[in-house]
Amino acid sequence: MEFVRLEVQDGIGTIRLERPPMNALNRQVQTELQAAAKEASERADVYAVIVYGGEKVFAAGADVKEFAQISHAEMTLRAKGLSDALGALASVPKPTVAAITGYALGGGFEVALGCDRRIAGDNAKVGQPEILLGLIPGGGGTQRLARLIGPSKTKDLLYTGRFVGAQEALEIGMVDEVVAPDDVYAAAVRWAKQFVNGPVLALAATKAAVDGGLDTDLESGLKLESHLFAALFATEDKKAGVESFIENGPGKAKFSGN
Repeated sequence: MEFVRLEVQDGIGTIRLERPPMNALNRQVQTELQAAAKEASERADVYAVIVYGGEKVFAAGADVKEFAQISHAEMTLRAKGLSDALGALASVPKPTVAAITGYALGGGFEVALGCDRRIAGDNAKVGQPEILLGLIPGGGGTQRLARLIGPSKTKDLLYTGRFVGAQEALEIGMVDEVVAPDDVYAAAVRWAKQFVNGPVLALAATKAAVDGGLDTDLESGLKLESHLFAALFATEDKKAGVESFIENGPGKAKFSGN
């Protein structure tokens, strides 16, 4: 792939966005991002995933010049694919974290919204400025952001299109941790490292239960939880975890991922 690559080291997969100068998310980047997310999902040697745009910028948004060439009829056909591509990280059944430096705007922040956690440098600027183009977010921004910080704050950000600094983003829940810009990737690695050699199936079930429950009512969510909970009793990891707890106490189990 030309602009997106997956690097794997010590059980952690890093999806790197590399389309200088601003990592604009054109159609090719979207396709490659989806492919990298799929590969990370399927590789048994990847336990957690980091998305990183480099030391200076995460992703400044969609390629607006490309938008200028797209007709209504064409976008009607492409819109679902765009949403799927920018939200590709949400489908990875493993813990995911966005390591944000500099700008993460529009489609760039929608990529980060697809992750389970967001770590930002104190120089970061995040937001959904599509309204300034006479548009709305098309990669999940109206839905995932509202689920993350609530409808009122989301509408304020979408109506104004303003850029949000790192400290405010932390205070309202758009990001989960703020560190020095040079420490962003290392902080993401520290978080991801917790899950290396962990109970893969239980982690995937956790993600499926939380995300699936948010898309339905409480009763249906509880049924989903019960189904996923019971299914884990068929795994070797459940057996290993329970036996280790009884014999040695918590936190000492060795999991096989089966």
